[in-house]
Amino acid sequence: MTTSLLIAFALMLVLEGLVPFLAPSTWRETFRRLIQLTDGQIRFIGLTSMLAGIVLLMVFR
Repeated sequence: MTTSLLIAFALMLVLEGLVPFLAPSTWRETFRRLIQLTDGQIRFIGLTSMLAGIVLLMVFR
């Protein structure tokens, strides 16, 4: 189980690094827009992301 978690974490880091590497100006603009969102909007995005991840885990498991 630990190995799977480490592999998942490593893959997440690779995927998270793609956008700043390939399109740094787009990544920067995204963060400019992100800081203008309210806390509630950011929480909703986080909740939606977590739910999508759970659904994907259920589908592929």
